[in-house]
Order: sequence, then C-alpha cells, then structure tokens
Amino acid sequence: MRHLMQLGLIINLVLLSCSPQQTTYDVLIKNGQIVDGSGEPSFKGDLAINGDTIAAIGNIENAIGIQEIDATGLSVAPGFINMLSWANESLIADGRSQGDIRQGVTLEVLGEGNSMGPLSEPMKKAMKEGQSLIEYDITWTSLGEYLDYLVNKGVSTNVASFIGNATLRKHTIGYENRPPTTDEMETMKRLTREAMEEGAVGMSTSLIYVPSGHAKTDEIIALAKVVSEYDGMYISHIRDEEGLLLDAVQELITIAEEAKITSEIYHFKASGNANWDLLDSAIVLVENARKKGLPITTDMYTYNASSTGLNVLLPAWAKEGGHAATMKLIAQKEKRKKMMEEVDFHVPPENILLVGFRNKAMRVHIGKTLATVAKERNISPEEAIVDLIYEDNSRIQVVYFSMSEENIKKKIALPYMSICSDAGSYTNSGIFIEQSTHPRAYGSFARLLGKYVREEKVITLEDAIYKLTTLPASNLKLSKRGALKEGYYADIAVFDAAKIKDHATFEKPHQYASGMKHVLVNGTTVLKDGEHTGAFPGRVVRGPGWKGKN
Repeated sequence: MRHLMQLGLIINLVLLSCSPQQTTYDVLIKNGQIVDGSGEPSFKGDLAINGDTIAAIGNIENAIGIQEIDATGLSVAPGFINMLSWANESLIADGRSQGDIRQGVTLEVLGEGNSMGPLSEPMKKAMKEGQSLIEYDITWTSLGEYLDYLVNKGVSTNVASFIGNATLRKHTIGYENRPPTTDEMETMKRLTREAMEEGAVGMSTSLIYVPSGHAKTDEIIALAKVVSEYDGMYISHIRDEEGLLLDAVQELITIAEEAKITSEIYHFKASGNANWDLLDSAIVLVENARKKGLPITTDMYTYNASSTGLNVLLPAWAKEGGHAATMKLIAQKEKRKKMMEEVDFHVPPENILLVGFRNKAMRVHIGKTLATVAKERNISPEEAIVDLIYEDNSRIQVVYFSMSEENIKKKIALPYMSICSDAGSYTNSGIFIEQSTHPRAYGSFARLLGKYVREEKVITLEDAIYKLTTLPASNLKLSKRGALKEGYYADIAVFDAAKIKDHATFEKPHQYASGMKHVLVNGTTVLKDGEHTGAFPGRVVRGPGWKGKN
C-alpha cells in the first residue's frame, strides 16, 4: 500500500511538471475582436500587457491578468491618432482630454502652422495678453520644453507636435510681409533644427493665415529641406481651399518634390458651393504625384462644415499685420469702408454660425448666424463682420457650412486619408461650455465609425481603424505606435462597433460620444466602462529626428 501511495505521488508530480505554467500579465484583455490596424480582417483573440508594452496577442492560454477586461462582443484596436489637434491649451486647463479620450484618441498631434515654441519674450507677452477663457503662465521657451511641461503637469493622452512656420516667422521677422534676409533665414533654419532634435515630428504651415502665408514657396522649400534631413514631415493647411485649390495642391506637391520630404495636406477639402467639383481634380493631382513616388497623404474631419475666424472673410491687406493691425485699420473710417467693400463670401451669411467670442457680453450672439445678427442690427452682413470683430477685439470663431456631403464620403474612401478633429479636446463642463464649438471637438472619430462605417458602409471597420492608427503612425515615422503588435506600446481602444456614435451637434456641441468602453495609454487604463479614471499616463511622442534617448 505504501508503495502504491508513493507511486501515485510520483505520477502526480510528473503530471504537474508536464502541465503548462500559468502566466500572469499586468492587463489581460480577453475574447475581443482584434482589429490590429493593418487593414487585414479582424480576428477573435486576447491581448496581454506588461508595463507599457503589448506582451502577447492571439489565443492566450493559461494566463491571468492583475487587471482583466472582458472584451466579449467588443472590438479591440490601437489607440487613435488625431492628426490635427488644437488641444495645446485645453490640455493645460484639463489634462484628461475628455472629448477625445471618450472616442479612443490616445495621441494628440499639435501645431498647425503655429506651435507652442520656440518663443521669444515678445511672443510670450503677446500670448499672455491674448489669453481668454484659459489662463496660464508661460514657463517654457522651446517646443520641447512645452511638451515636457504638458506631461509633467499631467495629461491622459500622448502628445506630439509640428513646429509651425508662423511661429518661426513671428520669432524672426514678426508680421512683416517680406522675404527673410539671409541672416533671418539662417535663424529660422537653426530654430527648425533645434525643434527637430527636441522631437518635433516635422514642420507645418497654415498658408491662408498671417504670418504663415507671408512665406513664399522657396522659403518653405528651404525649411522643409532642413526637416527632411531629420526624416520629418511637411504638413500644410494649403494656401487656398476654394477657387485656387488646384494651385495650392500643386504648391504642396512642388515642396514635397523639391525638398524630398513626406508631405500631407491638412483637412483636405474643396470649400464653397461653387468649388465642390474641384475636389475630383485635386484628388487626381495627389494621386498622380503618388504614382511618381512622392509620399503625399491627406487628412480630414468628418463634417461638412469648417470652423475658423470670421476675419478670414476680410481682404488680405486687412489681415497682413496680424489682429492688432486689423483693429487699427477698422478704426479708420476709409479703411473700414474699403474693408467692407472687399469682403469675400465663400458661403452666404446664413451659412455662417457664430460660436466663439472673447468678450463675455458678446456671447449673446453664440448660436446665431451672421445673417441673423446683421438683421437684428439692421446693417449689412459686411458691416456686421467688421463691427463684431472690432467690438469683440478678436477674430471671432465661426462655423462655415461650406462642404459637400458627397465629397465627405469620397474623401473617407481615399486609401491615404487619415482623420483629425481640428479642435481642442474639452470637458463638457466648467469653462469649456462658456463658449460654443464645432461638434468635431467631440465627435470626429466616433462619427467615422458610427455614421460612415456602420450605418453608411463607406469603408470597412478594418479600413477605418487603419486610417485612425497605422496609417498616420507610419506617415509620422513613429516608433512602436499605431498598431497592435508584440513589443509595441499599449495604446488601446476597446469599443462596441455596433453602438459607437457621436452625439455632438452644431446646436448642442458639448456632448460626449458613446460606445467607447475602455482606453489604455501606455498600458494604463484611462477610460474604464466608459468613465474617465483620472489617470495621466500620457507621454511626449518624439519624431524621428529626436536626439534624446529612447
């Protein structure tokens, strides 16, 4: 009997030694539909995380997680990349990035034309004086210092930034509309190199605004060549999105070719009813350039209305010296009259919605159209424009209903199209709701997945996730971001593809999207069961030219 007991014990020990050992992970996401960012068909599986890194993907057996997420019936994707974010100030006020996190965005790419560094002392003074709802001390000078400031303060999303050519010009030339001197050009090149070595992902322009648009093509090419040395991107709000759209697209192609640089068109569109047909020709230009081997891509937000300043309707000479110069011109009777005579409406006044004022007393006009305010004041829309700008002492944020829904769908289907919000990332309470905004601030990414993927089937879910993740990460040449792969950073969005939906409207924009269940940034849960955890695991994501250490 004793021998039998000993034999049984030996057999049990042998069986235990042969059975696989259980592996413990920090996080285990189980039974999800894995959409890995590649564009390939999704598959059912598990995903394991250790620290900030994806440790395993697939059918993971004999494993437990210190934190476990049951993703049954849910899609598991890489965190989304916002290719044009204006969260540079909203993240200072509230680092939770609620509007975007609740849609699955884990990387905010900042710096359209203007970046938060490098700053001179006069630039810091002007920034401080220009602050409105969000007030903050400017304790940084360089772009890299600003990004570090954000992360040290605490942000839920990762952050990256372009260096803006408008910032370079303000730093070196100011608002003067002239070419740079040789010394000024060398200074801008030096500042560009410094920013790229600090981790900027490239250089941006916003050529319909001043002083960015004061730069001629040869100046941009010279700076883009510096960026190209660091394998960065040139990205542009091109010089015209209306009647001269094709010329503006061709300018970007020329810059890409001459500077030998990866290039992208911000919020690619044909704006103004009369120009909608130009989109097809603009697409042909881009695709012909791509066939020649030029790495040119585009991005977009998923709405048929844009948002920028009311002042863009003023003639170019009225904006040349910046806002302060515009105010002085409006105060001159003859200049004011000339300004009104030369206002250029690309959409009618009834299609211009007022959404943001600096002066609290002026906010009674939020939600009204320009046509309505002009009628209330018994003046022309042209006069209303200059009066409102002068009374508010700001450019006044407005929404222009200027695009075609058919073109929106056409753009979404382009294989080289990434997605952006072109907005801040807000919380739907506190100071943020003192102003209105464009609904894209709360819905651009969820709208893609709900309206255009699930409801209208413009593209597949796999294609949409590719556009939100791997495509922009590849274009920006980011290391270990934008895909679900072992060894990649664990930026992950878990959502219900059958329910994800945007709720923000032009009338009531401060409404969160729904359907995003869990979001992890660098392996830390930021959104759990649809609610923010208060965690701030965001990091600076540096471009390929960064001289620091990984």
